[in-house]
Amino acid sequence: MKVKDTRPSGQLHRALGPANGYPNGSSTAKRTVTVGVVETVPLYRDGLTALIERTPWAKVAAHSASQQGALLMNEQLTPDIVLLDSGLAPNAHLVELLTAHKLHARVVVLVRDADRNPRYLASCMRAGAHGAVPRTAEPQRVLEAVRQAARAHRYLDPALASLLTHPEAQPPAQRRAGDGEAPPPRVPLSRREYQVMQLIAEGQENAAIAKELFLSVETVRTHVKSILRKLSARDRTHAVSIAFRTGMLSISPDAARDDDLAAPTTPTRPVRR
Repeated sequence: MKVKDTRPSGQLHRALGPANGYPNGSSTAKRTVTVGVVETVPLYRDGLTALIERTPWAKVAAHSASQQGALLMNEQLTPDIVLLDSGLAPNAHLVELLTAHKLHARVVVLVRDADRNPRYLASCMRAGAHGAVPRTAEPQRVLEAVRQAARAHRYLDPALASLLTHPEAQPPAQRRAGDGEAPPPRVPLSRREYQVMQLIAEGQENAAIAKELFLSVETVRTHVKSILRKLSARDRTHAVSIAFRTGMLSISPDAARDDDLAAPTTPTRPVRR
């Protein structure tokens, strides 16, 4: 798995310095906002990259096309802002994982038309997203969301604002047994468990997962046991089934592996774990 680092010489320092943002809401004029782009469609991904690169106060840190790549980017490059395709966060769990990291980014969700509903939008904001804009929004509105998030301000695009006043935006009540829908896991997976879960879904065994994540096989076994317990799963196959049914994992028909990313217009250096 690779994440493309678009900064000159692949430097991994944080452009904003300490505190992951702008203390006291200071201006973006004298600082560079580093942005990670997580988008499944190459045309959209390259368009967002070009938009950020021609913005004087912003710089693309990296881009990715998968959930796993988003987590690696957040760990290795710690961008200030992550622009996240809602198709990769169907139940906002990925938003929660990205914002829970100790050097967490501020997440701006690019909301697909299929996800433009009160329940999804509210779940993203509760999970820690700093902003949300339609995936088809005008470039200046995307940049405004990035600017406001960099200043630690919440930003909700005017086209989405009315959705949060809808009754469905209120915290969901407990589902009744037998309603025909798979309930969400009672205990959310940790960031590392989530990575292991994704690799299990790809059919990898413990030894391959250990090599991929630079862990011992015994540590992977411990994570697998924890996943099965949290999901109340009988085995690995059952766990994968639950993860997809509850939206923890998703399959996007237009998604590509990070290794298959189209090269952006700026020089890149693969970042390996």
